[in-house]
Amino acid sequence: MKHLRLIRNVQLGIKTLWLHRLRSGLTILGVVFGVASVIAMLAVGEGASKEAIEQIRKLGSRNIILTSVKAQADSRPSQNQRVSIYGLLYDDNKRLQETFPTIRRTAPARHLTKTARVRDLAMELRVVGTTTAWFDLVERRIVAGRVFDRRDVAEVRPVCVLTEHGARRLLATKNTIGETVRIEGHVFEVIGIIETESATGGVQTPDQPTDAYIPLSTCRNRFGEMIIEMSSGSRISELVELHQIVVEVDHEVNVEPTADTIRSMLERFHDQEDYKMSVPLALLRQAEATKRRFNIVLGAIAGISLLVGGIGIMNIMLASVTERTREIGVRRAIGAKRSQIVGQFLVETTVL
Repeated sequence: MKHLRLIRNVQLGIKTLWLHRLRSGLTILGVVFGVASVIAMLAVGEGASKEAIEQIRKLGSRNIILTSVKAQADSRPSQNQRVSIYGLLYDDNKRLQETFPTIRRTAPARHLTKTARVRDLAMELRVVGTTTAWFDLVERRIVAGRVFDRRDVAEVRPVCVLTEHGARRLLATKNTIGETVRIEGHVFEVIGIIETESATGGVQTPDQPTDAYIPLSTCRNRFGEMIIEMSSGSRISELVELHQIVVEVDHEVNVEPTADTIRSMLERFHDQEDYKMSVPLALLRQAEATKRRFNIVLGAIAGISLLVGGIGIMNIMLASVTERTREIGVRRAIGAKRSQIVGQFLVETTVL
């Protein structure tokens, strides 16, 4: 009996809604826009922050990145020549390895902008002299060949690893692995190609799309320590031992305390602040906190739209009850119970 009564109420509810198609359609439209605004707002917030968070996560949650920067106080310039001495030192890297028990390993690097040539093709590359640890701390997929190993570093071999972007431009019509590249008069053998990772979301990655990685020992042997650039008829010389040191900490809980200790150590051995420190874990936490706040704000704004849609349904149903007072009275007069009438209106609301 109850089953038949429910079926009859559903049929009656659908028939009533069909008689008022425009009102029912507008009510449904209000709900659709309310729910869609919630989904769209939260999706916008999620998408806007996801790329930046993923980029930070790729830097390594256990890594600390130290970078040399030119301090405000520079060496005394002469009339036609200036020598700038600044940045991280080989001794800094040695102290990091020997002093801090929480540091697993480091990847020192020197950056030199050089012109590379393969027969008649030429392009400007950023030559990165580093150690084998670089490819473990800055993880990039190996597209072809291999990266250099400890033997290549120890024997000062003239080998290089190109990024995919640089290899496509420089070796577009050549064989890749085993090809020779001439960099500022020095010949290097291409032994591998790694994936290119571009900086997005305002986050600067340690690598660049046009990098050529060579052993640090080879870099010092072939190009020396002095960086010389010609600008506006004058020669600018820079003496920078290391442009970057990527530090890996043993556990995430030790990253921020280790970063504070490293900062204190550098302040002790550097007369000027010619370095900067980036802690991806701290950036990641900050980005995730910003994302949460952003989602709360957007969710609140969208929730208002959903609330308006719900109030619209309630208003329509109240209006429906008011205009159907005569119908309700007739049904009550012929014996309909209060629960049956309430059930009819609840069925109509549920259908909407």
